[in-house]
Amino acid sequence: MYTEKVMDHFSNPRNVGEIANANGVGEVGNASCGDIMKIYLKVEGDVIQDVKFKTFGCGAAIATSSMVTELAIGKTIDEALVLTNQAVAEALDGLPPAKMHCSNLAADALHEAIKDYREKHPA
Repeated sequence: MYTEKVMDHFSNPRNVGEIANANGVGEVGNASCGDIMKIYLKVEGDVIQDVKFKTFGCGAAIATSSMVTELAIGKTIDEALVLTNQAVAEALDGLPPAKMHCSNLAADALHEAIKDYREKHPA
């Protein structure tokens, strides 16, 4: 049912936790399945230097949260904004159809954290 990459990111999630003094925080959830994701950003000079996450949810939710942090680190804010939930799923070699809309909220959480960052640090 799950790809090897999904199982790896679920069993060994990367970048779990919070960032003290994060300059961008985003949280999203899906009431129908109970998944909640919170993403913390540390941005310096328009580049995402660090990303951490805390997720309450199923294995797919944890795996997508882990993967989006890997994809976002080192990117500029504008580069990270083009990451989509579909891109996260593709980076994990796919998700079961039932998990695409319910558990794959990771890019949405990242976008919310970027929105928070931009509100706190207007150009």
